[in-house]
Amino acid sequence: MELRLYTSAFCEPCMQTRAVLAEVERLVPEARVTERDVARYIDSAEADGIRLTPTVIVNNADGVEVFRAEGVPTLQQVLVAAAKAI
Repeated sequence: MELRLYTSAFCEPCMQTRAVLAEVERLVPEARVTERDVARYIDSAEADGIRLTPTVIVNNADGVEVFRAEGVPTLQQVLVAAAKAI
């Protein structure tokens, strides 16, 4: 299961989101976080419809999006999304 995190430089909410996703990785062995800076991954950010940072997208094993959060998600939100993705 992939958790994509879109970030930008000097983004305080992005740091908070990293901490949430690190805890998800610790609790859910199947979870794999991929972080992408929107300035470096412009094409990917556009393809995923990123409008602000942080944005978290959770995809299931088939690559289907099951969750999206713009802003800092709670640990509970991401864990529920992870359960849907497994």
